[in-house]
Amino acid sequence: MRVLLLALLSLFPSLAADDPPLVAQAFDHFYNLEYDQSLVNFTQVLDQNQRDPNAYNHVAQVILYRAMFRAGALESELVTGNNAFLRRDKVNPTPEETRRFDECITKAIAISNDALKTNANDTAALYSLGVAYGLRSNYNFLVRKAWMDALKDATQARKAHNRVTELNKDLIDARLVQGVHDYVVGSLPFTYKLLGFLAGFHGDRETGIKTLQLVGEKGNRNRFDAQILLSAIYRREHRAAEAIPLVAGLVQRFPRNYLLRFELAQMYADTGNKTAALKTLQFMLDQKRAGAAAYAALAIEKIFFHLGNLEFWYNDYPSAIDNLTKVTLKAADLDLNTGVLAWLRLGQTYDLMGRRPDARAAYQKAIDLAPDSEFARESKKYIGSPYKRT
Repeated sequence: MRVLLLALLSLFPSLAADDPPLVAQAFDHFYNLEYDQSLVNFTQVLDQNQRDPNAYNHVAQVILYRAMFRAGALESELVTGNNAFLRRDKVNPTPEETRRFDECITKAIAISNDALKTNANDTAALYSLGVAYGLRSNYNFLVRKAWMDALKDATQARKAHNRVTELNKDLIDARLVQGVHDYVVGSLPFTYKLLGFLAGFHGDRETGIKTLQLVGEKGNRNRFDAQILLSAIYRREHRAAEAIPLVAGLVQRFPRNYLLRFELAQMYADTGNKTAALKTLQFMLDQKRAGAAAYAALAIEKIFFHLGNLEFWYNDYPSAIDNLTKVTLKAADLDLNTGVLAWLRLGQTYDLMGRRPDARAAYQKAIDLAPDSEFARESKKYIGSPYKRT
């Protein structure tokens, strides 16, 4: 379920004003896409705190997000024009990453449950338990492609954090899971809401959004996560104008996170502000060409892709072909999602210009690059029937 994929993305502990310096440094790296450095820091924290479930959750969180980042699965811009949820193939962590993730989640759950045996109303233990279930929910969906297990774990996270807010209504951060769960369940087809483990949870999308707004405004540890999630939900709900100030604020807070700038450009595009979208992407291109450290790990072809994709939707076909061609020349060196979609977009652009042979050749390249991907399957449709803008 694509609804589940997007809405589960922020079920984890995050940056707080009172974090120790090493934890704060780790989260700063995390939010700026510097996952290797973040993992080093969080591993040091874990070595110093072997009985802290949050320390295990932090390590598991970085392992998952690093694998997602590597696969290009953190980029919500890579979507089709009529579907504002990520279209992703399976995220593939290494066997060692899988082992370590499972080990950390198992330890976090065990330590939290041990504390709850002593005090069933231990809000810290309930909170860390909910976080662990939330992270495993993400992993079950993104890696194992077990969406039912993912929804079960998300529901367990909701139950744990419901109890937290029952015990202390001032713990706003715990409401993040409630907001996410309400939005997810409220977006599910009716038949799925009859599942036994969803008993009592009817879900409501607007209630979920309001709860996330509360966390985004008044939360401590989960404020930024709520804002990131809200911006993605606003886009899905065709409320991109509401997302722009959120994303712009996040860009200022985490200036080395170039994915946020990509997202900001797309939000501008969604509101019809082509000029602002192009200005954002041109800034990134200038920074990359100037050798800015924050863009060292970003392939310049990714920026060309976003430019070409924007020009595709704004009917600037010659420029789109120029930029997308630059991407396809290096498609094999990029993440598969970008490479395959670049070939697909190029083929669609050729079709819109009436260049049918070039379009068919581009679609075939998409298929050859990743035959089992969803974008390749879409390309197969256009081999026999030209793409038309609806």
